[in-house]
Order: sequence, then structure tokens, then C-alpha cells
Amino acid sequence: MEAFSRSPHCTSDHFRRLTRPPAAPTLLLFLLLPFQECSQSSQHPSTHTHTLPGSKAHALSRCTTELVVSSTSSSLAAGFSGADRRAERLPRAMPEVVDTCSLASPASVCRTKHLHLRCCVDFTRRVLTGTAALTVQSQEDNLRSLILDTKDLTIEKVVINGQEVKYTLGERQSYKGSPMEISLPIALSKNQEVVIEISFETSPKSSALQWLTPEQTSGKEHPYLFSQCQAIHCRAILPCQDTPSVKLTYSAEVSVPKELVALMSAIRDGEAPDPEDLSRKIYKFSQKVPIPCYLIALVVGALESRQIGPRTLVWSEKEQVEKSAYEFSETESMLKIAEDLGGPYVWGQYDLLVLPPSFPYGGMENPCLTFVTPTLLAGDKSLSNVIAHEISHSWTGNLVTNKTWDHFWLNEGHTVYLERHICGRLFGEKFRHFHALGGWGELQNSIKTFGDTHPYTKLVVDLTNVDPDVAYSSVPYEKGFALLFYLEQLLGGPEVFLGFLKAYVEKFSYKSITTDDWKDLLYSHFKDKVDLLNQVDWNAWLYSPGMPPVKPNYDMTLTNACIALSQRWMTAKEEDLSSFTSADLKDLSSHQLNEFLAQMLQRAPLPLGHIKRMQEVYNLNAINNSEIRFRWLRLCIQSKWEEAIPLALKMATEQGRMKFTRPLFKDLAAFDKYHHQAVRTYQEHKASMHPVTAMLVGKDLKVD
Repeated sequence: MEAFSRSPHCTSDHFRRLTRPPAAPTLLLFLLLPFQECSQSSQHPSTHTHTLPGSKAHALSRCTTELVVSSTSSSLAAGFSGADRRAERLPRAMPEVVDTCSLASPASVCRTKHLHLRCCVDFTRRVLTGTAALTVQSQEDNLRSLILDTKDLTIEKVVINGQEVKYTLGERQSYKGSPMEISLPIALSKNQEVVIEISFETSPKSSALQWLTPEQTSGKEHPYLFSQCQAIHCRAILPCQDTPSVKLTYSAEVSVPKELVALMSAIRDGEAPDPEDLSRKIYKFSQKVPIPCYLIALVVGALESRQIGPRTLVWSEKEQVEKSAYEFSETESMLKIAEDLGGPYVWGQYDLLVLPPSFPYGGMENPCLTFVTPTLLAGDKSLSNVIAHEISHSWTGNLVTNKTWDHFWLNEGHTVYLERHICGRLFGEKFRHFHALGGWGELQNSIKTFGDTHPYTKLVVDLTNVDPDVAYSSVPYEKGFALLFYLEQLLGGPEVFLGFLKAYVEKFSYKSITTDDWKDLLYSHFKDKVDLLNQVDWNAWLYSPGMPPVKPNYDMTLTNACIALSQRWMTAKEEDLSSFTSADLKDLSSHQLNEFLAQMLQRAPLPLGHIKRMQEVYNLNAINNSEIRFRWLRLCIQSKWEEAIPLALKMATEQGRMKFTRPLFKDLAAFDKYHHQAVRTYQEHKASMHPVTAMLVGKDLKVD
């Protein structure tokens, strides 16, 4: 049947023609990839030692790939090599910590040093088909097998040194996927390497990929694909050590329809026509800075770009590209401030990609290509702090990385801290404090939602048997920031603590660390202030649920006007409503209007008459700023204003940013009269949602 046939672009050796052997002596390994359905599902345990039959008509098309492995004087005859020169920048391994979210061999057993990915993007079947060549270094003597993470993958074959080897796919373990054990033909000694080439195909329902129809795009003409691997979804694209404790470099060759553009979280290395299919192009990429697998990213669509800085292009569909270029025009200024705070920017290019509305996050810090939601396009640059956040990840998160997702606060708390310093440099110290206090309010909301004894409200969480997506909230961001802000004030102020932050980046760049590593450096850096550090209730801050034990001090200058207006509304009686006019907002910035609504939400619900008067005098329905609109609609729903229901359903479904979509659906479902409509609307739109968004909204509504 046509639906199961391989796309014609995967014929012959279209990748091989684009690959040239290096000048140094090389060992060339050729392998043929049979492009037919695997006879055994990857959902069940299976051992493969043979080449799958290729006699079916739809299996006649093949990709021939050429694997180039550098030879050194210490290479083994079987094709294993010594230390990978690409990874020499990596410092020695930190003490082993178990990542309970991964089924793969831990970093103490082996480490993937490099990935070379070749894949064909098939929009008809909604799959990626190709090979992942993993350069793996043993960390112990007599290594005879290793385990990789997989999720919903079909494995065609595994080849080492030109020969197929045995592999076993274990039972599916819920959100973790299936372990894939690979037998090595020769036992490895410590520091020896092997190149393992795995032929694979993704599932049309891969949790890492969203395939959009032309109707779901702005242009309405071409399909669109984007990935989202954080936290543990890279295993749904290719077999890997899907843990932040392992960092690797990567290169890639991606075949796509010629009218589309492919981008990755890497430097663009050019494009060329597919020599075997003139209707396609092959795009090449390289990422020379070691990264964890969750930062591997791919997008394919009808994309255009505009240059907005010496090292920045903004990419989007043509319908948004000019608006995006205007909105993010301050990117270079933010980058320069971030370099002053964190040190040199090591990634080369810093591009931005504005995705279709279904993208589930505000932004994703994919190296060289930050993904951002179109809900940031407010028209006045007022939501650009998200860009400052993603830029900051270039140091905290991407260079210095949490070793496991239990320590996610290390990524996000430090990044929020840097983000707010960037905004403070641009807009003033009072602005930094204003956003910091707003973050404290967001933390209060999250802890109220979970309950103040819930384990997910701890800064360091235990994710044993917990899907990181389910535990995700603002807690690691805002509780982490609050700790750093408190320490800043305790230890001598912003400049003093920024000195520690720079030392933190310098010491731990290219490493993955734990909270203990961070704390050890803190005590070492402030060795003359140990008495102050010993006053900190570390157990309460790091390992106890609920709000932090201490609230930092905040400058209230910009917040006071928001509080005053919210108190007027909260204390107003019906006869007082005529005192409110549009002039109430004339001196408030969009940030302050947003904070005013946030203050109101903390005290909600308001009497329905108050909500109607607020709309009458402020016309909040006409505001397109997504943050303001979100809070306003929540306020309306909680006050049970039925006229707002269609607007809330529209916002919950026309974009997929989970920060907005999940609370809106939960509020709608809590409105008894509209509970069934909320559930029905979710079920109608579920298929067009991002897989993670659909899963979590379903859990929120208790329908999946």
C-alpha cells in the first residue's frame, strides 16, 4: 500500500555522494539499510541477529550510507579507536549519580562522545528514517555490552565494523521507553571507543515530534515538523544515552522536500540537491560543543530568515518574519550583556526560530537556534524577557548542566537569575526587582496548585518513577531564583554574587553537576563568609516542600501601583464601580498591567459586576499581549462570566503553550456548567496538540 511505501528520496546512496573521506587514513564502513517494515515490534522484547528480508516491493528503495571513522596509531584491528579528539575539551567525569529517568548504561560505564545522524524526513508517513552512528567510549575495562534508551522506535539493524551485531529490545517501561542492549563483538578496555551504527525509524506518534498539516501553519501550503526533546524525548527520535549526565558533539545530514528548509541546534554546514531525488535537498549541520541529547533539535518547514544582529537570524514562516524581526531586535544587546555576566559565548551563531502556535513552551534553549512561541509577538517587545532567559541558558543549562532532572533547578534557577540581570541592565534595577517579586507570586501560585506539602514543590526533587514532564512547573525556576536572590543579599549584593556566578560557569562548563557540586563551590568561593552560609537553612531551601523559609527583600517601586489598583477593586462595593475609568491604566506599563491582573488572580474570584465593569472601562478583551490576555480570561472564568467562555476556549486551543493552555482548561473544567464543554473541546483538538501538551491536559482533566 502507498501509505507504507518508502519515500523515493531514500534511494541508492544519496548521502554517500555528499560525504568525502578526510585526508587522514580512514577506515570506511559501508552498510545498506533495508527500508521495509520491521517484522517485530519495538514494543516487545526481541533479539535480532539477521538482516531483515528485502523482497517486498516497497522495500526496494534503500539508503546507502558511508561511515567514516578516523584511524589512529592505537586503533584496534576490529575498528575501535583511542580517545576521541573531539571530546578532549571535556573535563574528567564527576562522581557517578544515578539518573532514574534513563534506562541506558550510566556515564560510569560508557559515554557517547559523538553522533552522526543521517535521516530522511517523510511527511507522508510522518516518520524519520535513517542511521545514528554513535561513537561510544568505554569507562571501564572488559565492556562487552551497553544499553541505550529508545522509545517507540523500529530498529532495522545494528552494525559495528561492517558486521551486524546482536541487540535486544526490552519491555516498554511506561514513559521511559524500552532499553536496547547491544552486544559488542570485542570487549573494550577503559577509554577505548566503538562506532555503533543503528538503522532506525521513528513512530508517527513519536513524543518528540509534532507533524503539522499545511492547514496548521500560517502559509497553509506546506507541512511542518519540529522536535522537542527536553526532558527525555530524544530517545523517541534515535537510540541514545538520553540523560543530561552525558554530553556529545554531533553532525547531521537531513533530506527534506526541496521547497522546505531544515534547521538544527547546530551550525549550518550548507545544502545541496539530493542527487537521487531532484525533488529533495540535503541539509548538513555540525555541533562542535558537547551537549546533552535533550538539546538535539530539528525543524523542517517553509522558513524564511531576517538578520537582526551580527550573529543572529530570526527564522519563521514568511507571514511572521518581519514582525518577529521587530519583536526581537534587541537580541544582540542582550547577548553582549550576557557575555559580560557569564563569559564568552562559545556557540558561534545565536539564531531564533518562531514556531507555529502549538509549540508547548515559551522558549527552548536549543544551541545555535532558540525555539520560541509566537505568543511572544506582542508588538511592543514587552515579552522579550523570554529571549533573555533563553540566551542565558547558553551558559547555565547548556554549558553547565544538571546531572539529572532531580537537579533541574540548577539549570533554571541560575538562568532566571541571569535573565533578570540582563533585563536589569537594560531597564534598570527597579525593573529587575519588579520581575523578581512577580516571580515570587508565580511561585506562590504553583505551590498553591500542588499543595504546600507536595514533593514536587521541593527544589531538589526525587523523580524515581516520575515522568519529568508531569513534575514540570515554575518551582525550579522561581524557588531556585529566590534562593540565589536571597544568597545575593546575604553575601554582599549583586556584583559580589555575579562574581560567584562567573566562577560557577568557568568551573563547571562542559560538565553535568549536582546540587552538592554547586554547594561545594559556593562554600569554596565564599570561604571568608562560611559563618553566613552556615546560617542558611539548607534543608528547608533544598529538600523541603512548600514556600522558601525566607523571603528576600524586594524594591516595591514599580509594584506598588499594581497593588494599589488591585486593592481598590477588591474593596470596592457595587456603588463604587463608577469611580473606575480608563485613566486608571494610563501610567501603567504592560508589565504593570500584567502584574495588576496577577494580583487580582491571587484574590479571585471577584463579583461578576466587578468583572463586567473592568471590561467596560479597560477593554481588556481587545489586548493581544498573551500574558495579559491569559490572566484576564482566568479572572473572568473564576468569576463565572459566561461571555468569556468562548474567548477562553479559543485561547486554550488556538495556541499550545502549556503555561496558558493547561490552566485555562483546568479553570474551564472547574466551572461546573462548562465542564463537559471543556472536556469535549479538548477531545476535539487533542489530535492537533503537541503530544506532551495533549498528555498533560488529559491528565489535568482526568480523561486520559
